Order: sequence, then structure tokens, then C-alpha cells
Amino acid sequence: MAFIRKKQREQQLQLYSKERFSLLLLNLEEYYFEQHTANHIFCEGRQNERKTRGSLKICSKSVIFEPDETFQPIVKIPLRDCIKIEKQGDNGANSLFAKTRQGRISLVFSQVYFIKEHNIVAPYKIERGKMQYVFELDIAGKVEDVVETLLQLHRASCLDKLGDQTAMITAILQSRLARTSFDKNRFQSLSEIFKMECKAEMVTPLVTNPGHVCITDTNLYFQPLNGYPKPVVQITLQDVRRIYKRRHGLMPLGLEVFCTEDDLCSDIYLKFYESQDRDELYFYIATYLDEETEADRGQVIRHSHIAKNHITEHTAESYMLQWQRGHISNYQYLLHLNNLADRSCNDLSQYPVFPWIINDYFSAELDLSNPETFRDLSKPIGALNKERLERLLIRYQEMPEPKFMYGSHYSSPGYVLFYLVRIAPEHMLCLQNGRFDHADRMFNSIAETWKNCLDGATDFKELIPEFYGDDFSFLVNNLKLDLGKRQGGKMVDDVQLPPWASGPKDFLQKSKEALESNYVSEHLHEWIDLIFGYKQKGNEAIGAHNIFHPLTYEGGVDLNSIADPDEKVAMLTQILEFGQTPKQLFVIPHPRRITTKVKSLPRPSSQSASLADSPVSPGEESFEDLTEESRTLAWNNITKLKLHESYKIHKEAITGIAVSFNGSSVFTTSQDSTLKMFSKESRTLQRSISFSNMALSSCLVLPGDNTVISSSWDNNVYFYSIAFGRRQDTLMGHDDAVSKISWHNNRLYSASWDSTVKVWSCVPLEMTGTKKHHFELLAELEHDVDTISLNSASTLLVSGTKEGIINIWDLTTATMLHQISCHSGTVYNAAFSPDSRHVLSTGEDGCLKVIDVQTGMLISSMTSEHPQRCFLWDGNCVLAGSQSGELLVWDLIEARVSERIQGHTGAVTSIWMNEQCSSIITGGEDRQIMFWKLQY
Repeated sequence: MAFIRKKQREQQLQLYSKERFSLLLLNLEEYYFEQHTANHIFCEGRQNERKTRGSLKICSKSVIFEPDETFQPIVKIPLRDCIKIEKQGDNGANSLFAKTRQGRISLVFSQVYFIKEHNIVAPYKIERGKMQYVFELDIAGKVEDVVETLLQLHRASCLDKLGDQTAMITAILQSRLARTSFDKNRFQSLSEIFKMECKAEMVTPLVTNPGHVCITDTNLYFQPLNGYPKPVVQITLQDVRRIYKRRHGLMPLGLEVFCTEDDLCSDIYLKFYESQDRDELYFYIATYLDEETEADRGQVIRHSHIAKNHITEHTAESYMLQWQRGHISNYQYLLHLNNLADRSCNDLSQYPVFPWIINDYFSAELDLSNPETFRDLSKPIGALNKERLERLLIRYQEMPEPKFMYGSHYSSPGYVLFYLVRIAPEHMLCLQNGRFDHADRMFNSIAETWKNCLDGATDFKELIPEFYGDDFSFLVNNLKLDLGKRQGGKMVDDVQLPPWASGPKDFLQKSKEALESNYVSEHLHEWIDLIFGYKQKGNEAIGAHNIFHPLTYEGGVDLNSIADPDEKVAMLTQILEFGQTPKQLFVIPHPRRITTKVKSLPRPSSQSASLADSPVSPGEESFEDLTEESRTLAWNNITKLKLHESYKIHKEAITGIAVSFNGSSVFTTSQDSTLKMFSKESRTLQRSISFSNMALSSCLVLPGDNTVISSSWDNNVYFYSIAFGRRQDTLMGHDDAVSKISWHNNRLYSASWDSTVKVWSCVPLEMTGTKKHHFELLAELEHDVDTISLNSASTLLVSGTKEGIINIWDLTTATMLHQISCHSGTVYNAAFSPDSRHVLSTGEDGCLKVIDVQTGMLISSMTSEHPQRCFLWDGNCVLAGSQSGELLVWDLIEARVSERIQGHTGAVTSIWMNEQCSSIITGGEDRQIMFWKLQY
């Protein structure tokens, strides 16, 4: 998966350079400075003197010679083990022999490594004892400079304190970078406009490569200081899809650029020396993408997700809605969360982390319908074994501050390479100083590894994405590596798979099926809470037994505050090798996924609750099924809405629209204080009713088509008899304007600027035998309200205020479930999704926000040029009336406007849709009502 693709890209670069050498031959935190074509001289000065041609690499802590002949080993001489470094002929001799030795460098040392003999990846061979090697440079004039550089680096390597070594090497590196600059002859076009240049390092797993970054109006360039593995890395800005700021080494210095939508493996990862440089480069790329988006689409829609072909930034919430509604898989969602939490396949200390899912690695068949097959996702690995947990808790309680439960992390460079050693052996050798781990500690068996994670005293590791990918090469020893012999005498070879897997491909396929199973979909949010969410830190983490060493957490240490360079280097090394906890993405419980237990259609309707599972004979469709299909068809074609006709029937802005159940009459309210009755059949205004001289704010038709209710700014709610053409009753229930009303099962819900929502029992006239309605106040919900809406079952109510607050109420208990500050101005509209899982709100600030009802978490946010005054939605798609007069179709899943439809000349203030979702009426500030139809 991620690492495998990274390896493939590195191999392509290796083909470009035609070298066996790689940066993985260097020590951790070592730099490769320069190379020189040279000969290794054997038996110097003797009659049988011979030469081996190759390349001499000067690195910050070693000298490496790579012979051209691949059967010969690469030679690595640590500078700290050098006894003498000198130019040949420096003893003052003027003989002819001395002249023939011009261009030669002599190294006397006590230890040397031999690597990749016969081009085979294997543990390094070490030879100890006093030795002398002589190298002859092709360009003799370079010898003095090379010797001077080697002596300088040798002095740095021999300093007693690690902090002093690092400081001196850093000074040498910065001096080299300061003396060079990006070669503008490398531009792809003469017409490119230069924007900025700075120093940076390109990051790949375990190594970094210093050089110069340059950005123009069309391209991003990185030119390595050493020209390795190619002179220039170039990325066309037009190809960029995603950019992320990263923390690298606990500092906000990283930037990762992707030219793909979903691949976890980026095209370049850069680490800057100054955060200001990183932010400036990010600004240039983001500005380019914004400008391209505006040019492509003819509009500016800023959001946390994709515009067509281009992107600015993602948020966890933007992916959450897609995941909850089943538009992305569990696997894709975890990839996105890892990405947003600074996990990168380029940084092994922050490699993407995935959960162990399966608990059964011994059965002949894998039963995904049995909950016992799965690991408990609500607990960290360390808490799965009760007996081990009890021992850890005793140690934790006796431990002085700062306390932590686990002495190792669930993700670290060592754990990543433990899983990937068969495809990344050179990385393992780099991490472990040229050695593989002991054969019995290798990744030998899935079942053994899982058992050790459950029982081991210090093993709490999770998995990596490769276990749920398509490439099984990390499970197979295709490279025929000699990974050692186990105690029983068996050689380490392919990974032993569980009995239920017929092979590595089948193992991955069944692992993927387990990850996407209903059980995991219903419980994955619990694991997300532990790794990325509210149980990652603080008291919730303590309660969940999820406490790791303080240094692993973001903000656990401020490296800039550490004055002692030795302590600072040691601290950073410890953090990078131990592993890091992901950036915390959620601070409240993560919503669970919406899982379908019965047959469902692609898109639910906005007009009714999910249909109950009812028996239907084969080949027979119920009326409800047909209606649901028509709704789904309508919403799938909502962008094809066409204006049918329009009428100007009011003197001021329209505030409400209601239609009789038989569809013959349209009722509208307006700020002109009138209720109008318009005939759809005759296309004529039939009645105009005025209850007072104050504006009316909304209206609705009661079942039976006999009564229309209107709310008024004069604090009252009016009941109007259609049959008798007169006002039937007046409910004087508020102390300020009534802003919105709703009705369900003989209950009236009225929202007012007097800071209350009131619930009334309202028995209709026909059932009392009297001329008056009987009103009884059942509940009073206290807060300032501008709009309200009920869910389909009328068990929940959402209200929005002038202060931008959304309140979600449980009507069965008259208690507030959530209060969320959503908007920076008045909430214009709020409504539940058909399944009551989410609330969508729009506000004066131009934002559209989606809230998870279960947790109260804001899971999606979009911003438009103009406020959206009213809307309809089906859970995935929104038809919104804009302040601009347009109708906008929003795709919530892709978080973009998919269609703009010209409509009113002023703000669209009210919108209505029939049950089949095929007919729509809008009202606006231009005093018009418009009739719309879908054109399939």
C-alpha cells in the first residue's frame, strides 16, 4: 500500500541514477554532501597496484565508496573511527612517485563496513583493526578541498557531546546551503515567473536530503544540494490536489504535497528550517489552487474539500459526513483521518496507524457474523487482556508523575519496519545499524504477533494500512532475504497465515471484508475516540486506560525551551524512535456510522422517515416504495430544475409558503401582513386575508385542508377557516413576535422572539363541537428563537437563534440535548435529515453547517458568497434559496455547489416541495412566487 508505492517511486529514481547507493546507507540524522568520481587504490606503490573504479561519497558522519562493479561491496568508513586523513604526498617528497600520487587521499581508520556485496541486501559485514585505504580522485585539483571538508567533519564526529556534534554539522550544512542557490536554468519554461526560494530538506522514510525549494507561477521545484537521486524534483502546480502543513520532529516545519486524491503516499514531503518559509510556500500553492478553482468554475466557493481538479484544505468533519452516509469506506475514512493527524508514509515515527480488527487467527473458517470474531474496539491494545491490565494499573498507581501506563507505543518506526522488513530490508538495516532483528523476534506469524500483542509485557502495537490494502508482498519473502534461523531450526521466510486464509491474497481480502463489516462499522468510532479523539488525552484517556508517555503527545515538550543541546538532541531522538501519538482531531465523542440493517434506497427523502420493513410479495411494489423511488429519482436530478411560471401577488417580501394536501391551493404569508390564497389550477389569486397590520412570518395547512395557520409579528397565531373564509381562532401565547410555527399530531410548536418555544395541544374545531379551539400549553423551551423545525417523528426539535446558536431538543422529555455555537449571525434555517441523524443549518454568515444529532459534533461546514436563506435537503443534497436570488444545489458529500439556477431578483426567503419531490415553489423579497418543475 502506502509504503510499497513509496518504494516503487524510490526504485524509479534509482533507475534514473543507476546507483546501488541510497541515503539509507547513512546513519540516522546524517547528510550526504557531495560525490567524486574516484578509484580505490589497492596495494598502493607496489608492482601489483590495482584500481577499482567507483564513486566517493562525502557524508556528514562517514565516507562511502561505491564501486562500479556490482559484485564488489560498498565500503563505508565512519569518520569517528578515522585515525588520520591526509592528501597523499604531504610528507614533502618531490620524487616522481610523489607526483604520480597527486589526487590521492589517504584514510587510516579502525573500522569499516562492507555493504551489498554481490548486490545482495544483507546485514553489514564489519572489519575491525588499523587499516589504510587510498582513494584517487579523477580531478586532482579537488583533493585539498575534499581533505579539508573531511577533516572538518571528522572534528565534528569526534566531539564528546552529541549536541555539539549536531550543532557543528548543522553549521557546515547551512554554510553550504548559503553558498548555493536554486539553478533557474532548471525552469521548465523561459516564461515562468519566479515567486520565492528557500532552503529545505526533502523527507523520505528515515532520511532527509537538504537542498533548495523554488516556486514559480506554474511549478514547484526541489534541487538537492548533492544532486541525488536526480538533479531536480519538479511538480506541476496544476497537478496538485492536496497540500498539508505537517509537524516534523514535533516542530511545525513540514509541508506535504499530493497530486492524487486518495493515495496516502505524497509526491513530495518538505521540511523547512523556518516555519515562515513553510507558511509562505503553502500560501503560494494554496493561492494558485484557489485562482485555478475560480477560473475553472467562474465563482469562489471556499470550503474544506475538493473543488473540481483542485483543493485547498480538508477537515476531519468533511470526511465524517461522507463516512457516516456510506460514501467512503471504513478504510478510506481511516486513511483520511491519519492524513489529517499528521501521519505520513514519509515519516516512520508518524506512520499511518490502523486497528487490529480480527480476534480469531486459529479457526479454519472466518465467521464475520459472529461478534466474538472481532477485537473489542472500545479498548486500546494494552487493555484487552484483563490480567495484564491489572499488572499495568498497579505499576501506574505506584509510578511518580508524570504517570503513563505503557512503556512502548502502538506505532513507532521499529514496529512499522517489523511488519515491512520483507519489502523494506534496507530501511530495517538503516534503523538497526546494519543488522536485522533476532529471528525469533521477527514478523513470523500473524497469530503469534496477535498473541504477543495480547500477552506481551511491552508489546501494544496496532497495525498499518498495508494489512487492508491490495499488495501482499510484505507478507512474502520475494527478495529471498536471509532473515535468520529460529530456535527450532526453521529459516525465517514468508509470514505464517491463519488457517482461514488460503494464501496472502486471500488473507488481505478477508481482512478487508472484516474492516468493512457491519460489526466494525458500528464500533469503529470507539477506536477513533481512542486514537484520534476525546479519549486520547486527559481524564477520558485515564478512564479508558489509554495513557502513553507524555513525550509522545503533541505539545508534550517544547524543544525550543530546551537550552542544553545534548538534552535537546537526546529528547528528539527518543521521541522519534519511540513513536508519536497522532494529532487530536476530535474533542467530543465521535458519531457512529449509519449502518443499514434492512434494504434501503440510495437516497432517503426529506419529507418522511425511513419506511418500516414491511412484507412485500416478490414482484410486488407498495405505494410507499414507488413514492420513495420517485423521491430518489427527483433528488438525483435536482440540478435539472426549470422555472415553470411566476406571479407577483404580494406588496412585500414573502415569508412563508404552504400548499393544500390536494395540491389545488397555495397559501403565502408576507411582511405586507396578508395571507394570500392562490389557485394552482386557475392561476388566479382567490383570497387576501389580513389579521392585523403587522407582518406575518409563516403559515401551514392542517390535515383535511380546512384550516390554515399563520404566525404574526403581533405575538399571535391565527387560525383561518378555508371553507368559511374567516378567522376561526387566535392563540395569544407569546410576549413578542412569533417567528415560526410547526404542526404534528394535533400539536402546535411556536417559536418566538420572547425567547421561548412553546408546545401546545390543539384540538381541532370539528372534534370539540364548539366554535373555539382548545389550547393547552404542554411544554415551554426557554431560549431566544428565530427558526424551528421538527424531525419526521416529532420526537426532536431543532431551533436557531439570532446569536447563531443551534439547539437540539428531545421533545419526549422537554430537555435540551445539545447547544452548539454554529454561526456568527442569525440562523436563517435549520432542519433534520430524513433519518434524523443530522441537522443542517444556514445563517447570516453565509455558512452551511451539518451537525451530528447523536453527539452534537459539527461534522461539515461550507461557505458561500451569499447567505442561504432557506433550503430543502435529503441528507446528501441541498436545494437552497440564496440571498442573491439564485437557487443553489449543494452536494454535501463532495462539499461543493453542483448547480446555480437563476430565479428571483431578490433574496429567496421561502421554499416548498411536494411529497414526490417533483414540484417546488419559492417565494422571495421580489414579492414573487415561482413554480418550478424537474425536467428528467
